[in-house]
Amino acid sequence: MALPIYLDYNGTTPHAPEVIEAMRPFLETDFGNPSSGHWYGIGPKKGVITARAQVAGILGCAPAQVLFTSGGTESNNQALKSIAGSRYAKGTHLITSSIEHPAILEVCGFMERHGFAVTILPVDGDGLVDPADVAAAIRPDTIMVSIMHANNEVGTIQPIGEIARLARERGILMHTDAAQSVGKIPTRVDELGVDLLSVAGHKIYAPKGIGALYIRDGIDAAIFCHGAGQESGRRAGTENVLGIVGLGKACDIADHALSRNAGHMRAMRDRLEAGLSQALTEIRFNGHREKRLPNTCSVSFLDLEANRILEEIGLEVAASAGAACHADQVEISHVLRAMQLPEQWAKGTLRFTTGRYTTAEEIDRALEVIVAAVKRLQG
Repeated sequence: MALPIYLDYNGTTPHAPEVIEAMRPFLETDFGNPSSGHWYGIGPKKGVITARAQVAGILGCAPAQVLFTSGGTESNNQALKSIAGSRYAKGTHLITSSIEHPAILEVCGFMERHGFAVTILPVDGDGLVDPADVAAAIRPDTIMVSIMHANNEVGTIQPIGEIARLARERGILMHTDAAQSVGKIPTRVDELGVDLLSVAGHKIYAPKGIGALYIRDGIDAAIFCHGAGQESGRRAGTENVLGIVGLGKACDIADHALSRNAGHMRAMRDRLEAGLSQALTEIRFNGHREKRLPNTCSVSFLDLEANRILEEIGLEVAASAGAACHADQVEISHVLRAMQLPEQWAKGTLRFTTGRYTTAEEIDRALEVIVAAVKRLQG
């Protein structure tokens, strides 16, 4: 049986063949500890040095400003717990948005239970944060603003540069979760104006379990994991050389083909959306029409249930739901609720996300499957 067509690239990505080849020596021969002083540590150490420069390349920062982590979730935890936490004496107020990933919102909840105050900003119907709301939320004790660069569900891209300028003018740190944007849109830290930026390897065709955090020079951070002196003493633990090398190669590929890859993903997404619009009625697309990731299509089907659609298409198309239906109860995602999408639309929301390997033939076949399933369910 043929594998389902993969349209869930925001969920995770396959390993790029070039990434696999870059990692291969560290599976087969270069197994040494990069901290070792003998011959077997030379190759792994060089691999880590090269990868750090490659990650820095796509972010437009110095290699020394890149901290390797276990993934986007840890990067976010590091930014808030270690860096915001280390500024406790300067203030205890954080600002974030209502559509952040749980790796931000759950951390904020933890910090609230440990003496911090958190303001969670609303978004408009397109999922956009208003910089004026950020300005209004700033208090004398505000120490950090954390707003995601692009939303994982609807793809809306936030005005990070404008928000970062507001924060910088007041001496407040600016963090952005760029897990979904790295490799899809420009993420150079000087252009964004951020102090901290989180990267997740498995969103850019690198392995799971590896990520990075950009930290601007001059920012003090409490040690997140105590032990030996890896990562310039900032994060203990023997380096995940295999993952680090894979992340570096993935960033290098993405950096040199950013425009071409984005154009391809956009063309495939637009082909999908055009086909859905032509074949079906009572559908709507979510997220900002222009300010969004080039690969993301969030679409709602009136009065249908997302789980039922996925059941109908699951053997042929892999996608994700914006709402989960259990018995007589519908659990709508916090993102769609924050956007105030009416329940009759929200409960039937699916997310289709294209990638570098998506083909026009796959999109056309997926359209046949999706349209047929929706028409059956519409009765």
